[in-house]
Amino acid sequence: MFNKILIANRGEIALRVIRAAREMGIATVAVHSTADADAMHVRMADESVCIGPPASPQSYLSFPAIISACEITGAEAIHPGYGFLSENAQFVQIVEDHGLTFIGPTAEHIRVMGDKITAKDTMKALGVPCVPGSDGGVATLDEAKALGEDMGYPVIIKATAGGGGRGMKVAQTAADMESAFMTARAEGKAAFGNDEVYIEKYLTTPRHIEIQVFGDGKGRAVHLGERDCSLQRRHQKVFEEAPGPAISAEERAAIGKVCADAVAKINYIGAGTIEFLYENGEFYFIEMNTRLQVEHPVTEAIFGVDLVREQIRVASGLDMTFQQDDLEINGHSIEVRLNAEKLPNFSPSPGRITQYHAPGGLGVRIDSALYDGYRIPPYYDSLIGKLIVHGRDRAEALARLNRALGELIIDGVDTTVPLFHALLAEKDIHTGDYNIHWLEHWLEQQTDW
Repeated sequence: MFNKILIANRGEIALRVIRAAREMGIATVAVHSTADADAMHVRMADESVCIGPPASPQSYLSFPAIISACEITGAEAIHPGYGFLSENAQFVQIVEDHGLTFIGPTAEHIRVMGDKITAKDTMKALGVPCVPGSDGGVATLDEAKALGEDMGYPVIIKATAGGGGRGMKVAQTAADMESAFMTARAEGKAAFGNDEVYIEKYLTTPRHIEIQVFGDGKGRAVHLGERDCSLQRRHQKVFEEAPGPAISAEERAAIGKVCADAVAKINYIGAGTIEFLYENGEFYFIEMNTRLQVEHPVTEAIFGVDLVREQIRVASGLDMTFQQDDLEINGHSIEVRLNAEKLPNFSPSPGRITQYHAPGGLGVRIDSALYDGYRIPPYYDSLIGKLIVHGRDRAEALARLNRALGELIIDGVDTTVPLFHALLAEKDIHTGDYNIHWLEHWLEQQTDW
């Protein structure tokens, strides 16, 4: 087991890793930019190292700065959290070349799953169901138009190296294809330095269902059920729950086994999430995230496991503490993402927290790095916390979420808390009758916050 690990991240996920490590008796090193000198993860870690100015490329994305911090402090391993360098194969290789351990998948697995075309081909070969689409990259507009006619509209054009909703455009008809194709290529080039795109059939009313998998790198893997992440705005999740309200036990077992078997065959190590669109009882693979997900706490809640602890264990060479037969669902869990954003446009709202009070009580968890007087910097993602609730069933979880939101106080900046108060007044939320387009359609109808 490691004696000391470095967390190459910030905010609530850095705190999440620090807490798991402390319970395991492992010392922690926080890295931070000058803008995060007073951040909670810096205060809670055993050691901290300033690695650069506020701009991410010069701090949290700087390979030399992070490797140097390991060498200075004697850290043996790096936990990347999510975002930043968590799915950067080049960084993983450099970490290993310096005799350090990356707490996550291998560079090769990250590389394969980071390319959407290669990932789809790999999953097809492993028996995972995929969305109908092009066999590879689509180089010309004429080729794109021909594929659109063959598959039938609507279709979606996606940047091969895309993510986070960038480089994705829908062509509802043949007349839309040129604009969608050129825009997706331009966005892919601007955001990822790669203008290659591929095309898939666009499902009209799917749910977003993701399967949590975990492997030990030795040919053994399990699944920990699904999460429903269908409530999204511009492909960004805002509300996640487990288990999914539209998935049967039989469907869960079947698709879960397919996913676990697939990652076992490639000797995958650590946490991963296989994401699907789900429509009319069918699952269609869209991508695999080779890291811990923002929404991992809902899975932890219903299975009673610590996924970060397991990540650290298997990275150190130990076995997982559970097998598939040990994993039984207990109740229902919901997470809402608390962003420092001003409604209705969701524009960033950095600033000083004048008052903060976290909700509590049975079945309530809040993962946040906020405190009274903390100044949210303008340089990073607007996520400032996650409110997670757990109940005996979905109705109790929703009631508990409503109660916890009523207790939560975040003053000094605008947040997305009013969004969740409003959503909990909607019948469709209580019945679970929604798909990936529901939230955006609902937001278009809102006139008063």
